[in-house]
Amino acid sequence: MHNDGIGSWPARRARKTPHRTALVHEGRSTSYAELHRRSSSLARLLHLRGVRRGDRIAFLGPNHPAFLETLFAAGLLGAVFVPLNTRLAPPELRYQLRDCGSTLLLAVRQDAALLDDLSRDAEVWEVEGEEFEALLAGAPGEVPDLPVTHDDLCMIMYTSGTTGRPKGTLLTHGNVVWNSLNVVVDVDLAGDEVTLVSAPLFHTAALNMTCLPTLLKGGTAVLESGFDAERTLALIERLGITCLFGVPAMYDAMAQAPGWAGADLSSLRNLMCGGAPVPARTMRSYLDLGLAFVQGYGMTETAPGVLLLDRADALEHAGTAGVPHFFTDVRLLDPAGEEVGTGEPGEVVVSGPNVTPGYWGLPRETADAYHDGRWFRSGDIAVQDRDGYVRLVDRLKDMIISGGENIYPAEVEDALLEHPAIAECAVFGVPDERWGEVGRAVVVLQPGATASAEEILAHLDGRLARYKIPKSVRFTEALPRSGAGKLLKGPIRTAHGHA
Repeated sequence: MHNDGIGSWPARRARKTPHRTALVHEGRSTSYAELHRRSSSLARLLHLRGVRRGDRIAFLGPNHPAFLETLFAAGLLGAVFVPLNTRLAPPELRYQLRDCGSTLLLAVRQDAALLDDLSRDAEVWEVEGEEFEALLAGAPGEVPDLPVTHDDLCMIMYTSGTTGRPKGTLLTHGNVVWNSLNVVVDVDLAGDEVTLVSAPLFHTAALNMTCLPTLLKGGTAVLESGFDAERTLALIERLGITCLFGVPAMYDAMAQAPGWAGADLSSLRNLMCGGAPVPARTMRSYLDLGLAFVQGYGMTETAPGVLLLDRADALEHAGTAGVPHFFTDVRLLDPAGEEVGTGEPGEVVVSGPNVTPGYWGLPRETADAYHDGRWFRSGDIAVQDRDGYVRLVDRLKDMIISGGENIYPAEVEDALLEHPAIAECAVFGVPDERWGEVGRAVVVLQPGATASAEEILAHLDGRLARYKIPKSVRFTEALPRSGAGKLLKGPIRTAHGHA
């Protein structure tokens, strides 16, 4: 075949392990042969509809086989897959559809009113149910065997922009392939892996760190539409789950669930965790059962793996994010662009075949994202010890990480300023026992205006995804600014960050 991209994976797996189970979803198993057949049939339908190389195909829905079938079908045609976050508000979804230029949206289990709203921007296909299955079964013709290279664009994954505008991160087929190879090498995934995927696939960690590497290796991905701690414990025992991915809050919920004490977790081999360092109390709960975490640091722009702390090093190097992935290079640079010494703070910059070529339609932001045109600038500050282990210490960007979700204050601040009573505001993260970090808004009201914290938060409902809405509001007479008029977040945190 001429296709070297991930669209060819179902066909390549079907010729090696056709009868192995690729997916399990709501009690139904899909073999690799069937995944190949369904992805190819969907590609034929898309081709008949007029989808061609470079066209963007959006997808909106929970974890479901149709998500992966759409990804692989797009890859067969050289088209570009655009997964949309189901937690976004309708205006946010419409913006992303218009920005990427997708004229086709494939959807699963979405509200009819929402789909009707989105149909103003794209043709909507509901890809579940008897009607769709009949179309799929009757898809005529053959899928064209198109040359797709590692340099071709595979997907656009949107991240909240630090300026308030979401940015579409470009990931090539090569980015995804090399990241999967990093995972297979560094996490030591096996061909009999049974991976539970309950974090949303529209996030790069669930898709690219767990699901796709499992499928590349020929294992089984168990797709759950959401996370439930007790159900997770039951699934581990019933299906022999060997690999999990989650953020610390998910692992804490499992350890506090009623079924924890009697749970049979003997099948587990890999506990992967991202989004935030694993707290010591969480680590202890699992170490008592002989289970250690594989922790990592990454970002959408690196597909996403950058650093990995192997489970064998989890105790000795606790608090670090580990060392660079096998095919990825990391440096720490000072503001002048010089490499810092051991123990000195520097910005994490990343290079490797898993690093994005840039952002969709944003040439200036793309150029600004790299040091010397090669090293992607993370915006995160870290120090490296004498053994090469990297510990994250601060963020140049003011991003909040809440339960594994990235929240950019500028986006929230823009939405707050639409409230007529608000003169100015600042948003920053405060510690939270459950989510690691949550947003707090500090607000200055217009002269003579009144508004309660409840009214201000209600104003954001429907404008932003729920997880982006701050959990608390503080009122103040004025916010400190620099001579250039820039908000001084440090003094704001000091004054308003207490409980």
